[in-house]
Amino acid sequence: MKKDKIMGTKRWIYWVSIGIVLIIVYKFLDNFSGIGKWIANLFSVLIPFLIGIIIAYILYLPCVKIEKQLKKNKKLKHTRGLSITIVYLLALAFIALIVKFIMPVLIDSIKDLITNIQDYYNSIDSNEFHTNITPWLQENILKPIVEYIKNIDFTEMFTAEKIKTYITSAFGAIKVILNIFISVICSIYILAQRESLVGFIKKMAKALMNKKGYDKFAKYFSKGNQIFLQFISSQVLDALVVAVITSFAMSIIGVKYSLLLGVFIGISNLIPYFGAIFGVCISVVITLLTGGVKQALIMAIVVTILQQIDANIINPRITSSKLKISPLLVIFSVTIGGAYFGVLGMFISVPVITLIKIIIDEYLEEKIKEKSIEKVNEQDNK
Repeated sequence: MKKDKIMGTKRWIYWVSIGIVLIIVYKFLDNFSGIGKWIANLFSVLIPFLIGIIIAYILYLPCVKIEKQLKKNKKLKHTRGLSITIVYLLALAFIALIVKFIMPVLIDSIKDLITNIQDYYNSIDSNEFHTNITPWLQENILKPIVEYIKNIDFTEMFTAEKIKTYITSAFGAIKVILNIFISVICSIYILAQRESLVGFIKKMAKALMNKKGYDKFAKYFSKGNQIFLQFISSQVLDALVVAVITSFAMSIIGVKYSLLLGVFIGISNLIPYFGAIFGVCISVVITLLTGGVKQALIMAIVVTILQQIDANIINPRITSSKLKISPLLVIFSVTIGGAYFGVLGMFISVPVITLIKIIIDEYLEEKIKEKSIEKVNEQDNK
């Protein structure tokens, strides 16, 4: 009897899919640069929607919790819309507080750092670089950074050509604002219609697959959703916690620009492994310029201890259960994600590779199990 389905999908869909894949592969090899540009353009178009999904993941848990509380009041109607409204108002209030109280301090710190960097460098040059180790540090790390900042000519920023560039950038800024607006609207719709969206995806899968194929799809779809929700929401919350405790700790030990450096380390912490190392290294260099070798060393020790506390105590509690993935695989996924999709790719690469690893592990376990069953059957037949 001839099977009408292959690998869980209808036969005609399977062969059409194979044909499309073969055409894409051929065109990719035939016109590599053209396909690469097409993929890059497609990704740039999809970025607002991807950001919208990320926003929805970040706000999903508070939305659910507020909605549950609202449902306890039987008189309230449209609790879903009300919970989304409350969460977005809280998010806007949080952003407004940052813009009002934190952003001015950060901007002033950046301006002050750029204005006085030469003075910081000169004071360290004359007072502290007289050991066997620090001259190398001065020549190879600090000097190139200071020279780069010194060579920034602020008077040339307002020439005719520069003004033309600024106008072009303004149009680019309008596009950015439009993308942000699209992202927010997408996130609202995703939160409002999450059950119907998931239901539609599952219904489509059910129509195209047999029971076995659909069961696998539903299983990995749920796992993937859980992994992304757990990773994205926990990373953002963890970054906020790291920024607060690092800023507080650095202000206690007298580090200049403690808020700026704490926020920078917190944001860098969003990117696994590389982000934390990069954030701490840059912060140590800035502290070396502004506070000297001794303060930079103390700051490095304190921040390293805080990073260890975060990695072993705070982050596991926020995440509730760590993603079971080796550090080598994380580094590999972050490198590939960053190379092809930039910062966003570095951020979402870990949950993607985690889901792929789960699928491969379970596939291999099934194959091993099938082989062991076949072996037992062969022995029984003998």
